[in-house]
Amino acid sequence: MTSTMKGITLKGSAELVAEFFSFGINSILYQRGIYPPETFSRVTHYDMSLQLTTDPKLKNYLTNVVTQLKEWLFNCTVQKLVLVITCLETNEVLERWQFDIECDKSAKESSAPREKSIKTIQDEIRSVIRQITATVTFLPLLETPCAFDLLVYTDKDLEVPEKWEESGPQIINQSEEVRLRSFTTSIHKVNSMVAYKRTDSV
Repeated sequence: MTSTMKGITLKGSAELVAEFFSFGINSILYQRGIYPPETFSRVTHYDMSLQLTTDPKLKNYLTNVVTQLKEWLFNCTVQKLVLVITCLETNEVLERWQFDIECDKSAKESSAPREKSIKTIQDEIRSVIRQITATVTFLPLLETPCAFDLLVYTDKDLEVPEKWEESGPQIINQSEEVRLRSFTTSIHKVNSMVAYKRTDSV
């Protein structure tokens, strides 16, 4: 059926957004040096070069997160994903990458595809990932070994899956915020921003 090639369904939208998070998280971890560059391999996607982890533990962790995320996106029960970068020694939050997710829940009632081509959506996603890559020009250097954590905000009545735990918001004291581009599949809209700890010595 050709209409689904031109349009986007809820399932297709959930897959595209989950895929964006997979590449986006990998890009942040690579750009910010959370894992050594030699543990990444270059792939081409969205007509651009991207880095994907080859670390087996990290790969497994991210696959589980993205699989769960896809389910929540399909059910329209996820509101936000936050990647937090903390100092390994002090546990202080240094950066907070926040992706707010809006979902048009009427897509659950109607299976008719929305009129937006996958290519247009992927072009928008490419712009967001380009911006993530460009942030290294203004983000302060992470001078200590760092760790990362992923926080997912879902509808309140959603049961927390096994292996996931409840967490606080992990806010940064005295932060600067930079709003990044957004993209929309016409079913899901993702707004991105990064907050980072100010390094001025006031």
